[in-house]
Order: sequence, then structure tokens, then C-alpha cells
Amino acid sequence: MELNYEIITDEEIETCRDLCNELMAFQKSKAHITPELFDHMNFDTRMVPSVKNAIHNYIVVVKDGEKIIAYVYSNISPKEAYSNDFATFFDLTSVQKKNVGCLSQFYIKDEYRHYGIGSKLFNMSMEWLKQFDNVEDYFIFVSNGNDHALEFYKYKGFSVSHTILDGFITVLRK
Repeated sequence: MELNYEIITDEEIETCRDLCNELMAFQKSKAHITPELFDHMNFDTRMVPSVKNAIHNYIVVVKDGEKIIAYVYSNISPKEAYSNDFATFFDLTSVQKKNVGCLSQFYIKDEYRHYGIGSKLFNMSMEWLKQFDNVEDYFIFVSNGNDHALEFYKYKGFSVSHTILDGFITVLRK
């Protein structure tokens, strides 16, 4: 295994297309609450709009040789971006600053889990997010059924805040 961690630009997000679509399929396979909501979630409906609407983006891909095996996408966005037609993700009045940080997407191919890749990507994202002085609140949204991710984020210091969409998504906050 020859792992390389590479920060990519917004213009290079196409690199994440296949893994993002794998993430959506993985989340649907784990979901026990309205899994059909994932039917219209993919790279074009989730990652592309998020990258375009964010103030700052941070995308890291992990390659084993030339094969992309993992990625993480974090962003800084106006808090209002998290109240839309799909859902209101948190009480906007509970956030004092104008912007929030979000670890938005995180996926590692199954055969590459348990090698410390997740911890490294998580730490890279948190270091990046914390460099913004105008952000105090950090969020992670975990789809129902993804218990391993939920426990991982709790172990890393995030706390469950609440659920939305009748339990479809668990909101974690730090």
C-alpha cells in the first residue's frame, strides 16, 4: 500500500465523482429511515452545489498508487446555507457567528478502513476548519444507520445535538 494524501482545488472535484456516488450508495445501504431519500443524492446534487455555495472548501483525496481510495470534503459556509427546501439542519439562532464549519463528506473504501486513514483525514479537516477566526461552530451530519461513523465522530470529540427529518440525519456539533 502506497498512500498519498492530496489536497485538490474546487476545479478538480470531478476527481471525487465516483467516491461521492459510492458514499451515497453506502449511506442508502445502511439507512433504515426513509432510505429512498438517497435516490436523488449523488455527486451532482450533493457535492457540486455544496462546493459552489461554500465560502471556502477543503478537499483531500487519498490515493493508493493512482487509485483514489478515500476523500474528505469540509467547508466554511454561511449558517443560512443550512436552512433550505430539504431541511433546517440546526437552529440558526444558536450560532453566534455568521459562518459555520462543516465536515460535509467523508468516505473510505471498505478494504482501506482500519489503517488510520480516517483519523488522518479527520485531523487534517479539523486543523483546516480551525484556522478560520470567524467560525466557532462545527457540524457533522451523519445519516441514519451509519453507526460506525457516529461513534467515530463522538470519539473524536463531537456531541450529538439532535436529529432531523424524523431521525434520517443525526446532527453532531462541536
